Amino acid sequence: MSKPIYRRVLLKLSGEALAPADKEAGILDFEFIDRIAEVLKKCQAEGVQIAITVGAGNIWRGKQANPRMERVRADNMGMLATTINAIALKDAFVNAGLDAVVMTTVEMRMFADYYIPRKAIENLEAGKIVIFGCGLGVPYFSTDTPAVLRAAEIHADAVLMAKNVDYLYDSDPRKNPDAKPFYDITYTEILDRDLKAFDLTAVSFCRENNIETYGFALADPENIYKAIMGEHVGTRMHS
Repeated sequence: MSKPIYRRVLLKLSGEALAPADKEAGILDFEFIDRIAEVLKKCQAEGVQIAITVGAGNIWRGKQANPRMERVRADNMGMLATTINAIALKDAFVNAGLDAVVMTTVEMRMFADYYIPRKAIENLEAGKIVIFGCGLGVPYFSTDTPAVLRAAEIHADAVLMAKNVDYLYDSDPRKNPDAKPFYDITYTEILDRDLKAFDLTAVSFCRENNIETYGFALADPENIYKAIMGEHVGTRMHS
């Protein structure tokens, strides 16, 4: 009988992947989030501790949304948007019978607990899903960087990058039909090739701190469980 290959994971959820296909339907696909909750329940039943960092691409893309905005204000809006997504995830998880807590690096007592690494670990060991909002709490960083930093701080075994692409490719598969996927790759090769796996600051941090990441498509939430159980559903990235 198979067992999970990771005991504690940091799951990075793309905000864009949480959005409904119909843009007129709002910012979140709640039925899809419910499916994620059911998969996480399966993972917890296997004894896996789960922390989550969520993006905000479904709500706000910073200066990509409005190039005229000052960068710091645009990024501050993005950090607040991640907290909206974090609260929505918590609601879905609680409704599914899971225990969950939102933690942010920006103090907002009405909506979330203040992030302290020790408290986050205590919550994980108590069986709670810990959802991190507000990124690093400072501008100029994508949510990939706080994801890998939080993983280091809570001593996660791996970062699971659940995005809207199935593998890391040697070129953009949306533009190049001959793009080739990678199944296993080192961070040095990612940096040398300038591949767009995720934020290059995060890639460098992972290489320096020997953090394993695994990228796969969130289109099928079951991929989260498969990755945790050691099935090959995406690209393994490592030092």
